Amino acid sequence: MPLFNYTGYKPDGSGTTGVIEADGIQDAASGVRALGIYPKDIRPHTDKREWKLRKNEAALLPVMTRQLSTLLSAGVPLLEALKSLSDESTGFWKTMLINIRENVSGGASLSRALEAEKKIFPDFYINMVAAGEQSGRISIVLENLSAFLEKQEAMRSKIRTALIYPLFMTAVGFVVLSFLFTFVLPKIVRIFENTKSALPLITRVLIVISTVFVNYWWLLLALAVALYYGFRKYRKTHQGTLDSLKLKLPGNLLQSLYYGRFARTTGFLLDGGLPLLRALELSAKSLGNSMLQHRIIDAAKMVAEGSRLSTALAGFPSVLVQLIATGEKSGTLAEVLSRAADSYEAEFERRVQKALSLLEPMMILLMGVIVGAIVLAVLLPMFQLNQLIK
Repeated sequence: MPLFNYTGYKPDGSGTTGVIEADGIQDAASGVRALGIYPKDIRPHTDKREWKLRKNEAALLPVMTRQLSTLLSAGVPLLEALKSLSDESTGFWKTMLINIRENVSGGASLSRALEAEKKIFPDFYINMVAAGEQSGRISIVLENLSAFLEKQEAMRSKIRTALIYPLFMTAVGFVVLSFLFTFVLPKIVRIFENTKSALPLITRVLIVISTVFVNYWWLLLALAVALYYGFRKYRKTHQGTLDSLKLKLPGNLLQSLYYGRFARTTGFLLDGGLPLLRALELSAKSLGNSMLQHRIIDAAKMVAEGSRLSTALAGFPSVLVQLIATGEKSGTLAEVLSRAADSYEAEFERRVQKALSLLEPMMILLMGVIVGAIVLAVLLPMFQLNQLIK
């Protein structure tokens, strides 16, 4: 049974807080009153770990949306459908679905009930549900939403999968080099430190690096932590600069991702019955790039003043602009944007695969150069000692 945090007042007027177990907020309020406490605020109980898991649990949203669509299309009333979903759920999702069901049973529409859970349900999701309620096509809208969310999750999964190999290689390389500089090389270096002959530059550099790893490892760790938090702070204050750099990556790697995301979201929202200006506003928020977001918002302002969308998006790829112009003329803008999204997403996948095919030999080459430099730094002094002995 879900837990709820409550704050309230005792009969003597003093404040109090606590946790109560109940089926929903209304039952929790009744339980608090039964304790002789006047409830002031009641919220679902979530610990820090559960809040951290919300982002990962958001991957369950497409599944829940498709299940709700299936139940509604089969003729199951909304309240019973929400109850069935809550009965099969656990943890945070169970509590959330119970709260949504209570709000709906209290007279709120489904879209209004979803607004209380904005951390899970994006703005475009809520707007699409509202449009579906107005048109009486809520089950169809939910089915389209689930398909859209599944495509988004599939794209995110492909990106994560593409990053696994380079991150793994980087981690392995760092661990191997740290082991060499910390445990292996110091024993070899002692041989050279006792010699009076001048050591090659590469060997002296190797000795310095080994000394830093052995004696100042704590400083390296502190520096890494400082760089991490420094980058996070810089990202918050200079997000526009970083987003601008993303658009200038070699091979336009991320541009196809952003343009595909814009086309996919805008076409989907238009197909769901949302007005063009609202679709542009919501798609701009979902891009993940503040520079493009501002450009799309500016384009929406131009459209509101009477410009065509294809004209307002001047500066975007000419192919995309031409497709949008064609869709405007034929009245099939949503369909044209969907096809454009398919093209950009396929192009992004090709570019990622090409980048990875180049990255693998480059990382192997880099590791080979580093290992070769270490071997050279060790062998050169040995050759010099051998010449002196002869």
